[in-house]
Amino acid sequence: MSEVSTTPLLSLENVRVEFGGLVALNDVSFSVSRGEIVGLIGPNGAGKTTAFNVACGFVSPTAGNVNFPQAGKQNLRPHQLAQAGVARTLQGVGLFTHCTVLENVMAGGQRRPGGDFLTSLVGLTRGAKSEAQLRTDALEALDRLGVADFAKKLPSEIPYGISKKVSVARALINKPSLIMLDEPASGLDESELDEFAELISEMRKSMGVVLVEHNMEFVMPLVDRLVVLNFGQVIATGTATEIRSNPDVLAAYLGVDE
Repeated sequence: MSEVSTTPLLSLENVRVEFGGLVALNDVSFSVSRGEIVGLIGPNGAGKTTAFNVACGFVSPTAGNVNFPQAGKQNLRPHQLAQAGVARTLQGVGLFTHCTVLENVMAGGQRRPGGDFLTSLVGLTRGAKSEAQLRTDALEALDRLGVADFAKKLPSEIPYGISKKVSVARALINKPSLIMLDEPASGLDESELDEFAELISEMRKSMGVVLVEHNMEFVMPLVDRLVVLNFGQVIATGTATEIRSNPDVLAAYLGVDE
């Protein structure tokens, strides 16, 4: 395991989210630092997706704050994440169907300053140099994930497991210090799950990882810490071993009455 930084990359501080009269999150706090994998788990409707969306800036907290201490930022919107060193993937893959795998990964770098992939698409000269660098970085990201051979393929021409890796490559192209992964194991077979577990473990060496996941067999051996939500509240935080024996978790998540 790599050394964990003492200053968090992400810190949710007493976050509350209300949708009309519904309280989706109530006083939720957790953090993740460089060098650790933090898993966010809980039963259906527990608030995992809302917590993820708040961290990514898709949902604004009604109260509390989402802090990015190392970047000196707070309550960022989605378009501001990349410049704060934050990347995220969403459920599914979300690839552009009419762009090649390489172009999809290049699109992940569109928020770079001084010209970008979208600039080059409309023929602006100032984007030419940055496009060349972006192409190089995209190929390196694909190679890092072992899928560079698919660079010229369209998403419809590659297996789902490869598409998942492409979506991660797109997130990694800006060399983030923090990556947030939403259901990365969904739709993968056993061998693909093993590959993704190795990939996420490798990510820990250079960044912090937030992992929202339903597949407990996948997430338990992987994480350093788990944050368990139920009815929008944190009911437990700890290592996988601690969480397995926590009576509140057994009752709420595993359906065991204590």
